[in-house]
Amino acid sequence: MSDGGHTDLAATFRRLIAQHGPMPVSRYMGESNACYYSSRDPLGAAGDFTTAPEVSQMFGEMAGLWLADIWTRAGRPAEAIYVELGPGRGTLARDALRAMASQGLRPDVHLVEGSEALRKVQSGALGGAQFHDTLDTLPEDRPILLLANEFLDALPIRQLAMTEKGWRERMVGLEQGELAFVAGPNPMEDAVPEGQRAAQPGTVIETCPAAAALVEALARRLDVQGGAALLIDYGHLAPRTGSTLQAVRAHEKVDVFAAPGEMDLTAHVDFATLDTIARREGVASMLTTQGAWLTSMGVGLRAQALAKASPSRAGEIKVAHDRLVQPEAMGEPFKCMALTARDWPRGAGFPEGQRRKSET
Repeated sequence: MSDGGHTDLAATFRRLIAQHGPMPVSRYMGESNACYYSSRDPLGAAGDFTTAPEVSQMFGEMAGLWLADIWTRAGRPAEAIYVELGPGRGTLARDALRAMASQGLRPDVHLVEGSEALRKVQSGALGGAQFHDTLDTLPEDRPILLLANEFLDALPIRQLAMTEKGWRERMVGLEQGELAFVAGPNPMEDAVPEGQRAAQPGTVIETCPAAAALVEALARRLDVQGGAALLIDYGHLAPRTGSTLQAVRAHEKVDVFAAPGEMDLTAHVDFATLDTIARREGVASMLTTQGAWLTSMGVGLRAQALAKASPSRAGEIKVAHDRLVQPEAMGEPFKCMALTARDWPRGAGFPEGQRRKSET
């Protein structure tokens, strides 16, 4: 197997499709990512991608201070817990918890992580953390202070495509023996919002049932238990059409069929829909860009302080700061969503005017 484990998964997919017909995009993405994340640490120079917490400690510090500020204004409840979804190497948690401790907040740590490979890394970075496969097993009687960075974008999406014969589910099938996108056999008009049903052939719309279910469950917990959540991810704040499914391997974008199980498959997060779901459940929801949020939180001042403390690293710190906040880097493509229980204070750094800012 010269190409690694993906050869087996690609062959498995081809065999399944040949026997049973095309599979939904959601199944292809879900099974590919399950294989990918279960077998490796995908982060860093030796991995496939780098996340904001790995770029600089400033990112995690701002997130930790954001939670600590809300906790303080909520009356400093002693029983609050820290929860992180998909904690990677534990870098975000380590930096956030250090910043929280500076404000007197030292919560129990609960990590939602399905990968045994990453759990081992996280255990080394965060002694005493409790692990969960899903939100379901988190304590139900304590306020939640939650972070999720680049978690939602890896959840499997469903795609619907407008064809000459009407709306169909976009599937993964075989063309000349190779994996390819094909149209499903069944009409799907009923699954398409009424305002989009007359779209031009070739139009693709995406939904992410897993992200919708997670935000709904999280909002219900916050409503009952109290607390706040900060979700940061690649995505859009306004409704849009078009396929956003992409694959990354060794820090390069590759074809989404190039190596299933050996590459990271992601899609843009539809924050507009998640905002609607959260509000429907009764929690406060606010949206902005990563750059605007970090800047409002004072990341520029933190960068200056770090540079003053370590003059030899001043250039490196400026590069990291700019990568996090500049629009052409991570500042605009990445968005922030704040959820707070209805009787808890609102989070800092989310100007009202940017809640529905439209962007590409």
